[in-house]
Amino acid sequence: MSKPLSDHDRKKQISVRGLAGVENVTDLKQNFNRHLHFTLVKDRNVATKRDYYFALAHTVRDHLVGRWIRTQQHYYEKDPKRVYYISLEFYMGRTLQNTMVNLALENACDEAMYQLGLDMEELEDMEEDAGLGNGGLGRLAACFLDSMASLGLAAYGYGIRYEFGIFNQKIINGWQVEEADDWLRHGNPWEKARPEYMRPVHFYGRTEHQPDGVKWVDTQVVLALPFDTPVPGYRNNVVNTMRLWSAKAPCEFNLKDFNVGGYIQAVLDRNLAENISRVLYPNDNFFEGKELRLKQEYFVVSATLQDIIRRFKVSKFGSREIARTDFSKLPEKVAIQLNDTHPAMAIPELMRVLVDEEKLSWEKAWDICVRTCAYTNHTVLPEALERWPVDLFAHLLPRHLEIVYEINRRHLEKVAAKFPGDVDRLRRMSLIEEGGQKRINMAHLCIVGSHAVNGVAQIHSDILKATIFKDFYEMEPHKFQNKTNGITPRRWLVMCNPGLAEVIAERIGEDFIRDLDQLKRLWDFVNDDAFIRDVAKVKQENKLKFAVHLEEHYKVKINPNSMFDVQVKRIHEYKRQLLNCLHIITYYNRIKREPNKQWTPRTVMIGGKAAPGYHTAKMIIRLITAIGEVVNHDPVVGDRLKVIFLENYRVTLAEKAIPASDLSEQISTAGTEASGTGNMKFMLNGALTIGTMDGANVEMAEEAGEDNLFIFGMRVDDVDALDKKGYHAEEYYKRLPELKQAIDQISGGFFSPKQPDLFKEIVNMLMHHDRFKVFADYEDYIKCQEKVNALYKNPREWTKKVIYNIAGCGKFSSDRTIAQYAREIWGMEPTLEKLPAPDDKQ
Repeated sequence: MSKPLSDHDRKKQISVRGLAGVENVTDLKQNFNRHLHFTLVKDRNVATKRDYYFALAHTVRDHLVGRWIRTQQHYYEKDPKRVYYISLEFYMGRTLQNTMVNLALENACDEAMYQLGLDMEELEDMEEDAGLGNGGLGRLAACFLDSMASLGLAAYGYGIRYEFGIFNQKIINGWQVEEADDWLRHGNPWEKARPEYMRPVHFYGRTEHQPDGVKWVDTQVVLALPFDTPVPGYRNNVVNTMRLWSAKAPCEFNLKDFNVGGYIQAVLDRNLAENISRVLYPNDNFFEGKELRLKQEYFVVSATLQDIIRRFKVSKFGSREIARTDFSKLPEKVAIQLNDTHPAMAIPELMRVLVDEEKLSWEKAWDICVRTCAYTNHTVLPEALERWPVDLFAHLLPRHLEIVYEINRRHLEKVAAKFPGDVDRLRRMSLIEEGGQKRINMAHLCIVGSHAVNGVAQIHSDILKATIFKDFYEMEPHKFQNKTNGITPRRWLVMCNPGLAEVIAERIGEDFIRDLDQLKRLWDFVNDDAFIRDVAKVKQENKLKFAVHLEEHYKVKINPNSMFDVQVKRIHEYKRQLLNCLHIITYYNRIKREPNKQWTPRTVMIGGKAAPGYHTAKMIIRLITAIGEVVNHDPVVGDRLKVIFLENYRVTLAEKAIPASDLSEQISTAGTEASGTGNMKFMLNGALTIGTMDGANVEMAEEAGEDNLFIFGMRVDDVDALDKKGYHAEEYYKRLPELKQAIDQISGGFFSPKQPDLFKEIVNMLMHHDRFKVFADYEDYIKCQEKVNALYKNPREWTKKVIYNIAGCGKFSSDRTIAQYAREIWGMEPTLEKLPAPDDKQ
């Protein structure tokens, strides 16, 4: 095989990376040296690789500043409707390369660094991931910010500036070990603190009902300090803002109290207030009802609403004094999107501000609130739904509890009027769940307080209306919508897979980057030999590159001609990494049984983090590493099967692994994965999908043709039928000899000879209380994997299916998703018009 081009040479050929004009390169070198000198106070003799990264980051950031200021000025002058996307998570990853892509600076920067004797990729590798998210929900928020800017919407992402993001995962002796993610240790060149917009947030206290209204008094105050990060659109000169709040104790904190002589302790106690923004809760699809978490949720909501209302009041053509006091216009100027129920407190908080502070009538305030807010649901798993204990609420947010009770009273009056005498319906639809301890159902609060409720894939939205929100759908069907998730093609194609982006651009031009539907034009090339060859060649180069990465980081030699079979996502029972394990064991046993057969070689890679408190998920990781220890050292198997656990899966590792994958594993039990977005990333990057009819897989099969995915297993109706009949794992265990063998090996210590009982709990769960019915789909999964093996032996036919998949990806751009939110929920119109470029002299 001919030696691949060096990355530097390849980048020069790639048009999508922008032009490296001479003046541009000279300018960049000059600014780079200026930052090294004046910002970092270093010269080339003592500068480290990190210094060079910071100098480059500041140089690139300089190109954002003029556009950023102009964009905000443009919004101030035009006074458009603004959308506020509130999320407890923004899983941003790295910023440098994404900014260069969106500003068309990549080639110029690359050339400038090359001329300075520096390696761009080495510098990019110095950047820490902004890991302010757990998984899909947080990454979706990040893709949405990119699309909102690229579609010219006046949009703001609001969240928390966690000092510690999602933990770094180390695998030690096969077990997950967590370490703190101190991502701000070296500073963050992309953020700008804005102390002038600091806001007070109140907790605790009590309420006083007076003739002129209700007062919330004797509260403890925490200050919210905003940090702004620029969000550039794709080559349209728009730069929006992500504003993340950090908690600060006020200067007088604990000092006004009578603790004479307790000055030192009072200063030390400031940490208590500042702990609010200390750390991201590391749970995915699981609710942990801790006071600190409720504080975080109210903290982001309170600070954000103060900001929204301040901006609403001053944003009137060319006037800075408080100009707008008519709140009936709020829904015409403001849309608030709640990313799951985590920011649900926005509803009672907006009511509190409008009624208690702005003195509106309840009816008027409620109409404004509902028309302003909209809610996105992300899961149907019962353990993930937020249900806060009433007594915690009463203690922390006494006024908000009163407001929730009043919302509920009026809501239940309406239900009773529409369904007289149906007391069970009243109980089911109440915002307050009676029982052991009273709880507030935050999803119910969101539905009642919003004008739109959406699921994140068609099947998910249908399930919401038919099951958990059925009563609410019957009452207000007009509220319910679907908005199938999407991914940004800037990060997830152009940036992470430039080779493929270029091969596509050579055939259909570059417009697909802003209008992904244009990928349909690749249908014309499905039988084009040169295109088939080019697509396969890019995949092979990506595999070689990733193989080198794995050898460097994991000291494992892998066969780059093997099929790269990848399952990367959070470790959770519903995602069924255990089903994948059973296939690996079955395939291993088959190779051992007939070692001389022509087996399709596979490298199976599984990656993802387990929530630190989720014991079963941690055991699943231990099982994967144990299987790897046995399989990878079996000389009979050789390099026909390898099992690798990808340590510390995160955005930056996804950007390396996904372009190198052949097979994407999307194997959740039908009806459990709301959408999935990793599935879309693999599809766009030339992997084929093996999956169940769950989440967005259903729509992927629709777009690419069901024949071009490997679909297996129960559908939602089959799962429901099996629930009614009763799922009995032993029946499958007894009927399927290969399944029995695999389970017996796990339970008998074949994969843990030093601790034969190590996996007894996992086997016990699978046999006796498996909510996700792994055995029910085993047989069809194995058969489907045989089809995968057969097709992989025919590279031409495999690659043709890959092309059908890429061509069917248009729907899964987050640009399409956001255009639908804008038109159908927010009442805004996206635009592909550019803003004028700023004067480069700025």
